Amino acid sequence: MAQEKKTVDVSKIRSAIQSGNPLVFMTYTFPRQAESYMDEVIKVFLTEIGQTQLAELFAYCLRELVNNAKKANAKRIYFEHKRLSIFKSADYEEGMSTFKKDMLENQEHYLAEQKARKMYIKIFLTAKNGTVTLEVRNKAELTVFEYKRIHDRITRAMQFASVEEGFVNLLDESEGAGFGLAMLMLTLRKIGLCEENYRVLCENGETITRLTMPYSAESQRQISTLSKQLVELINGLPEFPENINAINRLINNPNSKMSDIAIKISNEVALTGELLRLVNSAAFSLSTPCSSIGDAVKFAGIRGIRNLLFSIGSMQSLSVDSTERKKALWSHSSCVAFYAYNLARVFFKPGAGKEFIEDSYVCGLLHDMGKIVFESAHPAIYEKINALCVREGVSQDFFEQMVAGANHGEIGAKVAEKWNFPSIITDIIRYHHEPERAPESIWRLAALINFSDQLVHYKDGSVEFAQFNPKVLALFNISGEGQVRQLSEQLSARYQNGGGH
Repeated sequence: MAQEKKTVDVSKIRSAIQSGNPLVFMTYTFPRQAESYMDEVIKVFLTEIGQTQLAELFAYCLRELVNNAKKANAKRIYFEHKRLSIFKSADYEEGMSTFKKDMLENQEHYLAEQKARKMYIKIFLTAKNGTVTLEVRNKAELTVFEYKRIHDRITRAMQFASVEEGFVNLLDESEGAGFGLAMLMLTLRKIGLCEENYRVLCENGETITRLTMPYSAESQRQISTLSKQLVELINGLPEFPENINAINRLINNPNSKMSDIAIKISNEVALTGELLRLVNSAAFSLSTPCSSIGDAVKFAGIRGIRNLLFSIGSMQSLSVDSTERKKALWSHSSCVAFYAYNLARVFFKPGAGKEFIEDSYVCGLLHDMGKIVFESAHPAIYEKINALCVREGVSQDFFEQMVAGANHGEIGAKVAEKWNFPSIITDIIRYHHEPERAPESIWRLAALINFSDQLVHYKDGSVEFAQFNPKVLALFNISGEGQVRQLSEQLSARYQNGGGH
């Protein structure tokens, strides 16, 4: 992290909250300037989600966790200098007997060494599903001795009735971080949290310390109440277009012929144009362009036509009196659909089959339906939302951030259910920000849409590489930012050049 004073980017924080992405910061030494900057970030972050009362506690926890991580990195360097193995019991005891004293005397040297060796500390701050998560990672896995020490400190801390009692009994000169951790645990317990809210684990060469705090009971009540009310207000949205429903009924009728479907579609100008565009795209690799609706219906097949109907119908229902904001949302969704379709063809074609590739496009196009619902709401619905906010004593900004933002997947899924969409589309809308929660049967498709969405945001600068889901990156065999940058540039160029899906 830079030494000079940095300005907190409020818009970036809001964007992360609304998408459920983590805010990510990296440092090597965590100097005073960085500490002050993170204090301000935490204050803005928690204010945006209506949890201002947690700011001081979070700042304290962050300092404690980062200092522990910084010391853990320094220990690795110190033990190397002393030619001791941090993984051997006798060496560990010997090294720790002098570590604290030597560190205090040569602190600048060890901090400089950490930076030179890229012994990083990463800070993740996330708001999702009514929970705020603070996570600190450092580039060193815990030894069994360190893990035991942490566990012993937590166990001892839980035996005391108060912070004051713990302070008197736990003050220890041997390893300061142990005392700080005990105080942290007692402080968390004081506000009703327990050991379950504090986790330490090791993954991929890192130690991860994770602190989770649910929103205050009052905020949870407000969000729950407003979310339920909004779902009821969804009934005020228009029904799915009848002309689309009519063709869907024809498709679902086992006695229908493909020629009947072709005739019905040919009576709809918008559907005719979209169907011809679909079959003449790279997906079908036709040697000569198709101009016959009858042939197009055969090429697209029942699933392809059904997905086309859901796409066109949704755009018709949610695009009346389009605002600039709504146009931007549809433009983003169109780009995500294009990315998803092309990524599916490259990464999944050998084993996924045609249906997976076809579904990738429609799911990409409709993934942000929940956000579009807010832009499509009739004035009467907005009036009811305003009334609810006044009655519940919350600002409309807070309501929209928490319900349209972090929960927009659920809202979009409710709309899809109202319009009788297939479960696969409904579930992708619901889980596109949290593919790890998706049913196993659709995990790869949910991960594909999540990755495509992040790639589009990466291109416009609203998402950084560190905010990508590591499990999703692993699915695409991506290990570094260079691969993401290359994919982003390739897909963006194709999209800008008008490449069809």
